[in-house]
Amino acid sequence: MKSSTISKSKTIDFTDGKPAGLILRFFWPLLMTSMCQQLYNFVDSMIVGRGISDNALAAVGNMGSLFFLIVGFSFGLANGFGIMIAQSFGAKDFDELHHRLAGTIQLGVVLAVGLTIFSVLFLPNALTYLRTDPIIFQDSLKYGNILFGGLFVGITYNISAAILRSLGDSQTPLISIIVSSVTNLCLDSLFIFVFKMGVEGAAIATIIAQIVSVCICLKKLFSIEMIRLSKSDFANNQRVWLLLISNGLPMALMNSITAIGCMVVQYFVNGYGVIYTAAYAACSKYLNLFMNPAATMANAISAYTSQNYGAKKYDRIVDGIKFGLKIVTGFYVILGGVMIFFPANLARVLLSGKDQIDLVCIFLPTCGIMLIFLNILFIVRAAVQGMGKPMLPMVSGILEMLLRTAVISILMSRIGFRATAFAEISAWIGALVINAYAMFKYLLPSIKIKRVLEVE
Repeated sequence: MKSSTISKSKTIDFTDGKPAGLILRFFWPLLMTSMCQQLYNFVDSMIVGRGISDNALAAVGNMGSLFFLIVGFSFGLANGFGIMIAQSFGAKDFDELHHRLAGTIQLGVVLAVGLTIFSVLFLPNALTYLRTDPIIFQDSLKYGNILFGGLFVGITYNISAAILRSLGDSQTPLISIIVSSVTNLCLDSLFIFVFKMGVEGAAIATIIAQIVSVCICLKKLFSIEMIRLSKSDFANNQRVWLLLISNGLPMALMNSITAIGCMVVQYFVNGYGVIYTAAYAACSKYLNLFMNPAATMANAISAYTSQNYGAKKYDRIVDGIKFGLKIVTGFYVILGGVMIFFPANLARVLLSGKDQIDLVCIFLPTCGIMLIFLNILFIVRAAVQGMGKPMLPMVSGILEMLLRTAVISILMSRIGFRATAFAEISAWIGALVINAYAMFKYLLPSIKIKRVLEVE
């Protein structure tokens, strides 16, 4: 029997204690981590837009949906694996925990190699399918080749961070991102302003920064005695592989299917020229920034739900969901208000062209009004996935894709750039309906059964 000693300083046990306090203790470092990630992505865009040109920003932004397609797939798998690890941790089944960790490592290596080869080979055709403007095609290709060529680093970080979060450690990812953010900003400025390396400089800076974050996460993982593995943990893991894949693959497909919907929107936007592409890149950056706190709370709720579901403490899951909804409503009031009332100020940070800025001022207020639906979706979907029920969330991803595709294809020629905002909003609402149904479908019966058993 391997050691099951739990270091409270390194992990959080969500199955014991006040839910609000535990969630907030985990959430704040996680939020700071995520905001640092968004900050260096945002500043990266600002340096590219201001330091090179609006066209360079368009080239980088044009890669957003493609990058989300590949990285989102790996991120979904990593989170799915992490949920299985968290459930073992919550159930205090440490033998199974070790096997699931070993299986995650084995599958992670296969994932990294396969996705790297696929993405690099697929990139030129993908840019063509997206109707990438010839003005920015080469810059998009250069930027994408470097990022996808270094995909192994990003996947290693996603898996490492997912394992740490599953054990209740949100502080190490924070430290790693702070250090890597500073590294990225310094290298961005050096490569673009001093060495004049263009978009390649921004991509290389990102890869180096990711290497720094990976080193910090791995160092922490190796120091946790509870999860030290032996050769036996890696042997005869076919059962564990199937378990991990059955939970991780639907989450990965959900992300990729959603990304395909975003690529369809990008396809229609690119058809209107580089001005629309640059404006949409800026809109996407701000939307990612302002939805980030709710998405981060969702990560906290996922870890919280996973551990308590493994421990069969279903009433605590309900308490956690209610608390999460209160928090994201507060974020909606503040951040949705900024999107509604200050779109021009936001646009001028990234863009200099008047036409591009005017387009951003159409998108941001429209999405800002409806942001509450996205925030609620994050919490509800995270709870469902945390219970190890990824299929209906995957179906919601399909619906998101269909709604984005239908709305943008029907409305773009009729109402112009505003259709991009309506495509987002329709996808949020459609996905929320399915995930709300899934939450009640899976959680309420578990609560009733548990209460009946307690009475007996």
